[in-house]
Amino acid sequence: MNIPFLDLKSPYIELKDELDAAYRRVMESGWYILGREVQSFETEFAAYCETKYCIGVANGLDALHLIVRAYGIGPGDEVIVPSNTYIATWLAVTHAGATPVPVEPDERTYNLDPARIEQAITPMTKAILVVHLYGQTADMDPINAIAQKYGLKIIEDCAQAHGARYKGRRAGSLGDAAGFSFYPGKNLGAIGDGGAVTTNDNELSERIKVLRNYGSQIKYHNEVVGFNSRLDELQAALLRVKLTKLDECNERRRIVASSYIQDLTTITPLTIPFIPEWAEPVWHLFVVRQDRRDELQKMLAEAGIGTMIHYPIPPHLQPAYSDLGYKRGDFPISEAIHNSVISLPMWPGITEDSIVSVCASLHKVHSA
Repeated sequence: MNIPFLDLKSPYIELKDELDAAYRRVMESGWYILGREVQSFETEFAAYCETKYCIGVANGLDALHLIVRAYGIGPGDEVIVPSNTYIATWLAVTHAGATPVPVEPDERTYNLDPARIEQAITPMTKAILVVHLYGQTADMDPINAIAQKYGLKIIEDCAQAHGARYKGRRAGSLGDAAGFSFYPGKNLGAIGDGGAVTTNDNELSERIKVLRNYGSQIKYHNEVVGFNSRLDELQAALLRVKLTKLDECNERRRIVASSYIQDLTTITPLTIPFIPEWAEPVWHLFVVRQDRRDELQKMLAEAGIGTMIHYPIPPHLQPAYSDLGYKRGDFPISEAIHNSVISLPMWPGITEDSIVSVCASLHKVHSA
């Protein structure tokens, strides 16, 4: 048996004719930077996310960083971030010169706990950067209420939540602005790197367009110190094809997740995902918890089943953030999560036989 954690080749094979046509269209156009494909994708993705504006950028980290910087958040400012997240969330704040202030998650959903936010707010706090981890949105209504009370911006990290809904509303439209990643393994993945910002704020949209392009609106006229962070034409064309299939692929992910949940609920050492009534996840990852996680991963590997750990080390314990002075035990909920999570195989094209085999192996391991 050989079941990989993720298969990135099958989506290309499934959409080969359309993706190849998009490739040829760009190559034959002779225009490869900020052309019609990017403009069209921005229009289409904004409509999909139910926002007025979308700005294509080079990657998901740049999307978040440019939002923070475009809001004028920098040295001396603080941004509340989840303690349980990938380090890119924190890096976006750091690259703007501001300080990330971590807050623990709700242990059931793994997302930022609204009940813990207010105690972390200081006069220096300017924004709350919310992550919709594993493809399920955070509980946004109470978070938005806190932001409104203190005059803070809400920035969504939607890198894992393309198409997810909160009380019927799309991720990417639940705050002031949102950053998306189109890294190949994402629900909407490019054939390389890519990212985007979505927002209903016209002024912010225009600032990010300037910042992504060397600080320039007119060639060789540079208004501010900007960056080179542009979604290129080829990736935009390929993403346009994949966007038309995103809802269908997300539904296939839901079917996979439903099968896992139904079969694995009886394995008591496993903690399976919790889904609040207001959430419509898109299952970027299917993450379970097990106290003997490393042993479980090894046994599954011996059975030919690929898994991943998202993520083994929380940001506050990374050497990159040693200057903040955090130590082991400062964020015990996040540390416990990072020490016990394991991601099972998940992609839209995984077969029913493979799902059955993964579940059977998990039952066998836990009955030994």
